[in-house]
Amino acid sequence: MEILTYFGERADISPDNQRVAFMAKSFGDAMVIDLKTRIIRCLTCNVPGAAFLRVMHLVTGDYLLIGPERFQDIRISRSRDNELWFLSKQPGAKPVRLNQKMSEGAAVSKRSLKIGFAETSAQFPEMPPGSSRLVIADLDLSGAGPRLINKRTVFESKDRSCVIEAQDFYDNDTKMTFTCYEPEGRASVMGIDLLTGQVRNFSQAPGTYNEPEGIFPEGQYTLVEADRQVQQLGGRGGSGQIDLWKLKLDGTGKDFVRLTYFNDYEGYKASNGVVSTDGRFMAFQIARSADPAGVCYGILLYWFRK
Repeated sequence: MEILTYFGERADISPDNQRVAFMAKSFGDAMVIDLKTRIIRCLTCNVPGAAFLRVMHLVTGDYLLIGPERFQDIRISRSRDNELWFLSKQPGAKPVRLNQKMSEGAAVSKRSLKIGFAETSAQFPEMPPGSSRLVIADLDLSGAGPRLINKRTVFESKDRSCVIEAQDFYDNDTKMTFTCYEPEGRASVMGIDLLTGQVRNFSQAPGTYNEPEGIFPEGQYTLVEADRQVQQLGGRGGSGQIDLWKLKLDGTGKDFVRLTYFNDYEGYKASNGVVSTDGRFMAFQIARSADPAGVCYGILLYWFRK
């Protein structure tokens, strides 16, 4: 394990595993660090008042940005005004709006320009209160400007028993993991077969917090933010009391291995893990338990093998 940066949050590893993109802070600028030289570049410092929440690599070397056009307040800017942007890899490029509101994070393919995201009634008031839907689309870069095409809804939740957030594609983009946020601060690791529409609960742990994060390259395992250690440590679980675990996507919920131990120290947690496409390492972050989701104080690397 090693420290990569002393600031920043929400890391994303490039498909060639040479760079890590991250946010300088919530509602701030997108950055990228070269893993060999450790040189950090700002991707959006040419945008006055940049208020982005996430940056993710596209297979082309370009970037997908998520966040509002401008910051209003934490609740509105993170929910109602949250949207997708395209940022070219060309030096000096500015973000281009994709005219798509969405909720929280996105699933971005490492092999194609397919993306997945959730829509909720916060962005689309015509939807029933508390409802959400999982959507996939293709990013078309062949025209004068970037646009989303082939958009379709693949799963819907009618109420707050499952509030959806997209996470990762796997199995040649035919399947996707996503989170069901549940009442009383709980969550489950879910998956959908995009060919058949079959949905499975992979965590199989009702009454606990299990949020999928980065997927392993073979698609058999995913990282999970989970509070299972609270069963031994004591105290109340939930999203503030999490560490990173590795879950096998076989539907039993039994092959679940703890990877980090920051929550053993009162007031700390590890979160937002992503795995390199060669499976050699993950990038993740540490934060205080009371911090809002996504906030942290630097990016770390965890080497499975060098």
